[in-house]
Amino acid sequence: MGRPKNFSREEVLDKALPLFWKRGFADTGLQDLEKATGVNKSGLYAEFRNKDDLFLETLKHYNQTRKTREILSEEPPGWHNIERFLKIRLLAKESKDKPKGCFAVNSMREFELLPAEAQKIVTESRANLKRLLHRNIAAEKTTTSADTLTEILSTFFSGLCIEHNLNNNSKSAKTPLQKIEDFMGFLRSQ
Repeated sequence: MGRPKNFSREEVLDKALPLFWKRGFADTGLQDLEKATGVNKSGLYAEFRNKDDLFLETLKHYNQTRKTREILSEEPPGWHNIERFLKIRLLAKESKDKPKGCFAVNSMREFELLPAEAQKIVTESRANLKRLLHRNIAAEKTTTSADTLTEILSTFFSGLCIEHNLNNNSKSAKTPLQKIEDFMGFLRSQ
């Protein structure tokens, strides 16, 4: 009979998430994961097939535990849902171990290097976000098509997420909150 494991799967995923988020899939090694999770190689491989599997399970865990997209499903749909989503998603105070922005968006930066199933999850996540954004935009009267505004908003969200995770010490002329407020003013004028 094998030794009982002294860790929980969820704890490992919670500890692997900030590492994959900060360093990416390709730049995260097994030794990094051992150090971050406190679980040795044999323990990790007993729970996960390999690094690809651990990344995939971390991505699934992230999608299941982040509930901010539910804001985009609230009734009535409209600009207020989008603005709340952006502010809560991008401006939430995170611990130093949990970067700001979006793990799925950060993962898109190395999309071609991700395991195929992770690519599928990132793609589906992106499509779901666009559907939710479109739903809220379509509820508003706009002169620009909801499809066009959805693409613009999706790009803005991705850019702000990536910007949040750059270790850039230079100060922008505008804070993320100011950028969101300016952008929402633009959307409401369309």
